[in-house]
Formats: sequence, C-alpha cells, structure tokens
Amino acid sequence: MVKRYQEGIEKAKSWLGKDYPFYVNGQERNGGGRAEERSPIDNDIIIGHFAQATIEDARDAVAAAKEAYPQWSQTPWQDRVEILRHAADLISERVFELGALTALEVGKNQLEALGEVEEAADLIRYYCHQMEEHDGFSVPMGQLSEEEKTRSVLRPYGVWAVISPFNFPIALSAGPVGGALAAGNTVVLKPSEQGFGIALKLYEILHEAGVPAGVVHVLTGPGETVGQALHQNPDVAGLTFTGSYEVGMKIYRNITKDWPKPVIVEMGGKNPAIVSAKADLDKATDGVLRSAFGYSGQKCSACSRVLVQRPVYDDFVAQLVAKTKETNVGNPLEAGVYVGPVIDAAAVERFESASAQAGEEGRVIAGGARIQKDELARGNFVEPTVVEVPIDSGVWRDELFVPLVAVHPVDSLEQAWELANDTPYGLTAGFYSEDRAEVDRFLNNVEAGVVYVNRRAGATTGAWPGIQPFGGWKGSGNSGKAGGGLYYVQLYMREQSQTIVED
Repeated sequence: MVKRYQEGIEKAKSWLGKDYPFYVNGQERNGGGRAEERSPIDNDIIIGHFAQATIEDARDAVAAAKEAYPQWSQTPWQDRVEILRHAADLISERVFELGALTALEVGKNQLEALGEVEEAADLIRYYCHQMEEHDGFSVPMGQLSEEEKTRSVLRPYGVWAVISPFNFPIALSAGPVGGALAAGNTVVLKPSEQGFGIALKLYEILHEAGVPAGVVHVLTGPGETVGQALHQNPDVAGLTFTGSYEVGMKIYRNITKDWPKPVIVEMGGKNPAIVSAKADLDKATDGVLRSAFGYSGQKCSACSRVLVQRPVYDDFVAQLVAKTKETNVGNPLEAGVYVGPVIDAAAVERFESASAQAGEEGRVIAGGARIQKDELARGNFVEPTVVEVPIDSGVWRDELFVPLVAVHPVDSLEQAWELANDTPYGLTAGFYSEDRAEVDRFLNNVEAGVVYVNRRAGATTGAWPGIQPFGGWKGSGNSGKAGGGLYYVQLYMREQSQTIVED
C-alpha cells in the first residue's frame, strides 16, 4: 500500500499548478478570472488556478440542469443506480491518487485522506442500495374497491444544488450529489474554495461513469456570489449545504420564496465527551485525543469539550497531556504523521487567538503555539493543544475548528449532562464508563444526533455509511435524518399518491 500511495502522490503532483475551468452542460467555462489555490502543507505549492464562476454561469448551470431534469428523472431508477455504482467503483479504483490530491489540497494524513475517498464511494453505494432495497420507493397501498389501485411513489424534486465544505471535499460532495442523482434530481455542485481540485476530479468520474452532461454541473467560485446565486434561484428546487452555522441558517431562512423548498443544512458542532469516574482512562484518553486532533480538529464532529468526574480528573488530564505531547505532527504525506496543518492563515489566527484567550482566562496545559520549525514553517502547522477554561469562556462555547480541546471537572454525571447539552449545537457526543446503568442514563439524556460509548477509535468522530448515520440535532442540522443512514436518500424525493381506477 505504501508504494501505491507514493505512486498516487506522484500522479496527484502532476495535476498541480495548472489552469482549470469549471463545467456547465458538459462545456468548459472560464468565468470571470481565476483564483489561485495553495496547499496548507506548504504555501509554496500551488494546487491550481481555478476559473471563477459568475452569477451568470450559475444561472446557466441551473437552466441546463432544469432542461435535463425530465429525461433524467424518467430514466428507470435501475439505470441511474447502475451508472452511479460505476462511478463509485471508479472512485475506489483511483483511491490512491484521489487520496493524495485530498492530502495535498486540504492537508489530511494518509489514513484520513484514503478513508475519505473510500467513504465517498461508499456513500454513493449506500444510496444506490437504498434505492434497490426499497424498489425505487414505489409501494402498493390499500384498496377501497377491486377496481381501484393505489401506489405511494417517491419522486424527485428537480434541480438540486449542493454546496460542499473544505474538510470533506470529496465525501461531502459525492454523498449529497450521489443521493440527489440516485433519486432522479439533476445537480449543480458548488465546492469549497479549498477543495476545487478534488471536486473537479469527482465531476470527471461522474461523467466517465455515464452521467449525462446536463445532469450534473460544477461551479468553482466564491460562496458569497455563486453560492448565493444558487440558493436564491427560483429554479433550484432543493439544496444541501454543509458548513458553518451562520451561513447554513442564512440559507435556511432565505431559500423559500413562493412556496416551501426542501433544504438540508448540515452545520457545526461543539461536541462533548463525558468521562465517568468508572471509565477506563486509557481508552478515554485515546478516544478524546483521536477525535480532538484527528484532521487537526477540523471536523464538525471533533471533540472540543471534555467533562470529567472530579475523582479521576487529574489522572485523565495527565494521561491526555502525555499522549498529546507524543502525537506526531508533520507533513501529512509522510507515513506515521497523525496531525497535519490547519487549512489556512485564518485558521492559524483563530488558533492563536483561542490559545491566548485560554491562557488569560484559565491555563494552557499542553501545546498552544504555532509550529515554525524547518519546512513546517511554510505551512499552517500548530500544536495539538489542551486547555482548561471557565465554562462561560468563548473557547469553551464557540466552534473553533482547530486542534484544541478544553477540559473541565464535574461533580456529578447530572452536571455533566447539563453542561454537555448547554450549547446551540447537537451533532456528536461521547461517553466513557464501564457501568451499563450510567451508559443508559447518558443515552437517555444526551442531545446529539450521533453518540459513541467507550470508543477508543474516537470519542465523537468516525461515522461510516450504512454503519453510523451522521446528522445533527438543534443547531447542527435541520432534517432529523442522517447522511449514510436509512432515511437520507428519501430527503431528495417527495411523495405522490397514484390512484388508478380500472372499470
């Protein structure tokens, strides 16, 4: 595998530094100028010069998708599934080169990058499986007479816009795009500005697999113009957004005009882990560390708060700090590196500000500084950081998206539930206890869409399609249905009752 990943790195490097168009109706477009994208690993590495779509390009993409919708929606669902399964297989076949590009573009380590690419393929496969499992969501209903036959049929909406984030640039593009296409919608994809390259590779694969030109389009451009043009376009029938709470809520409030539209907003988290006095501390510290510092804390599911019962608090902190200091930070293209860079200069500034605030309001127990040693000085590298702050601190309450975790002692599990739930978010949560009664109390009290108990692999992270449905409560999501789960692909469809009377 090491050799194949190295070959993937060389292939991905051959794609760097070039001029790239975006695609509307299968045609290359260059929009209104180009934007340069640089690697967070080394700011001297230019990922590419990406054409910037305009408002007019967004309108054209929506119009072309609308024109293609009747034929695609009436294509038998079995044929759509066959095309999408082919796309998923192509993604898996190219996992090493796509993983390497993901690492170069957004700074993921080898395990995270390869895992995300395979997750992208499995999300598409899972939504295809859901279509097959439910026979295209066409179900016979009861009868009022022998002459009357009724079916409940789920049918697509029309043009679906997908606005995807930088932190899972292929998985959280492929998942919503795959779900929308399997359901029979046409799609306009607007990827994150730090993720244009991998999104274009996904687009190429979809077309190579047989998705018609008018059915899927990709626009590389700024969110404040292109993203806004999509969510305000009356011909966009539905939209999926993954990103910040502020932008997600703006879209949620403003997308509907003449009638309600379906919108899936998947937003952030301030995810707690709770450690009982009856916990296995080795397991708990492993799980917290992996979820706090995996992908440099830049997951909406990252563990950023830990509530520990006071009798084991000092031991827990001591173990967590010792493991934190041993964590390997470096170039994520290299084997054995666990923590890579944060995404950009703004993230570095946010980290430094939070670390300084933690030092003023409480204490920085481990880490807290930018890394400016040797070649890492050319990238956006910071130390994995453990802090202790008051619970009214912004460091405790605000989503930071950096490798920083705050710890706090509690006197009871009831206090822990209360503090864990005292947030606008409700995405993920973790609990550590060897007492089954305590576990049941946690499950009954926690306000989060994805919960893990006694998980060494990650206290709050690590969902997989068809295994752990991933979606948030409260300010973390709006649909109540989770990606990679039993009910997600249905969000891209609406029910029609069809009654036919045959005399």
